[in-house]
Amino acid sequence: MFLFLYFCDMYINVFKFGGAAVNSAAGLKNVACILKKFRAESLVVIVSAMGKTTNALEDLLKNYINHDPLAVVESYQKLRDFHFSILEDLFEDKNHIVFGEVDSLFNQLRGYIRKGHLFSNSLQSYDFEYDQVVSYGELISSAILQNYLVEEGCPSTLFDVRELIITDSTFRDARVDWKTTESLVQKKIRGYFQAAEEPGPIALTQGFIGSDHQGNTTTLGREGSDFSAAVIAWCLHAKEMTIWKDVPGVMNADPKWMTDSVCLETLSYREAIELAYYGASVIHPKTIKPLENANIVLRVRSFADLDLRGTSVKNIHNWKIPTPIYIRKQNQMLISVSPRDFSFILEENLSEIFRILADFRVKVNVMQNSAISFSICVDADPRKVAPLIAYLQKDYETRFNEGLELFTIRHYNADAIQRVVNGRKILMELRSRSTVQVVTEERSNRVTE
Repeated sequence: MFLFLYFCDMYINVFKFGGAAVNSAAGLKNVACILKKFRAESLVVIVSAMGKTTNALEDLLKNYINHDPLAVVESYQKLRDFHFSILEDLFEDKNHIVFGEVDSLFNQLRGYIRKGHLFSNSLQSYDFEYDQVVSYGELISSAILQNYLVEEGCPSTLFDVRELIITDSTFRDARVDWKTTESLVQKKIRGYFQAAEEPGPIALTQGFIGSDHQGNTTTLGREGSDFSAAVIAWCLHAKEMTIWKDVPGVMNADPKWMTDSVCLETLSYREAIELAYYGASVIHPKTIKPLENANIVLRVRSFADLDLRGTSVKNIHNWKIPTPIYIRKQNQMLISVSPRDFSFILEENLSEIFRILADFRVKVNVMQNSAISFSICVDADPRKVAPLIAYLQKDYETRFNEGLELFTIRHYNADAIQRVVNGRKILMELRSRSTVQVVTEERSNRVTE
């Protein structure tokens, strides 16, 4: 009878640790210390790639796509050395099984790249190759963490998230098959906890990645580990989800840019969705909605200081806005299109332009139209923006500005706007009741009190 009640009332918490939390041996040791403090709970732990590994794998991929064997070998070896130096610091026994597991993963990566060089005609789209190569970051970090947890007396089992989160084949931005994913997560993860005699074992898996129905590795979008955690939390009807960060919680501005930024103790789901949509880096844009749908509390906490309360995101109807919230996006581009005959921009023009944007998978950060022109601010991703502009120029007069910044201020006032503009040249400004967005020329200086 006790076991039955335990299973029915099982509270599962989901923890997500990003790359900053596991970027070194000291970081992994700290993660283990945090998890030991929650031994009485049933925990699912989602881990990202270590430190800047995703960036390093993107460099490896670039060299691989460009068929530059010397650069491939150099970038591959640098990645391997980085991870094995962490292993050397973590494990005294150099015959530990983890060395063989990580070596096997690197051999798989090398084998995939070598095959691509030998049979260059077998290369598929960039997005497909991206997902196959870059996903190794999470596979390697999770293998290292799981072995270290066991070494530290924390029972844990490593699950391959590609057998849990099933997606379509939109590589680099895959869409989740919610029904299939829920069934697999319930069966494998909840079943794992139900088979345990008492709370304590950790279910560890990877963020960012999944697989399509053909078994190909997919990814959920850059910085998608938060979303992975939210998907699993939703599937398990978890009690809470915690994102462990290198900041005290959700700040009203990036502390690296605004030196007097403050931590927000609470946020409503709606406000968190707005902040994520506008580009707040602390929460992935797709993370909030599944949590809101299941009424799962999201906590954002500091892995460096467990005494800090962090930020809780939950269902709040009458949330008092304590301060303006600033979001800064760098490396922006402003693109303006006009009909070549100087006719009006009409609904059919806008419909065509949005279709083109969707075809090139370019996300609009802010837009504005006049009688004869339509302007958009987008991330300056050369792989997407350059072909987009070339295509638009076939039928439209197209102008663009590079090297810009986009500032979004939620719950703004005049002082808040002046603080971020501060003499910058404004190229576009858009205001609503609660939000102002300003596109300006880029400047590197920090904002102080």
